Amino acid sequence: QVQLVESGGGLVQPGGSLRLSCAASGSIVSINTMGWYRQVPGKERELVARVTNGRSTDYADSAKGRFTISRDNAKNTVYLQMNSLKPEDTAVYYCNVLLTTWPSRREYYYWGQGTQVTVSS
Repeated sequence: QVQLVESGGGLVQPGGSLRLSCAASGSIVSINTMGWYRQVPGKERELVARVTNGRSTDYADSAKGRFTISRDNAKNTVYLQMNSLKPEDTAVYYCNVLLTTWPSRREYYYWGQGTQVTVSS
């Protein structure tokens, strides 16, 4: 079994910052891509940012220049530093990880449980 545990969401004023964390644990052989998605009611889940195991990054246009994704391979953890937050960043943020499990040695995508980010004055 694999578990993804997210933390760091909450309420913040416009212009503020939050840092999200997602730690993967369980029967993991290796981790490939780690990323963050977000979803608001009535809309599809959308990519915010992702980072490969080679540390290449990819950002949504809305996140460029404000958000930074990083990973700590020793801790199987991915982070999303969000600065200059706007009300339109309000959403549930989900961690998404592509990893190889033991003993199957197959690659699967896993999702975290989601963490609410609310940007409001």
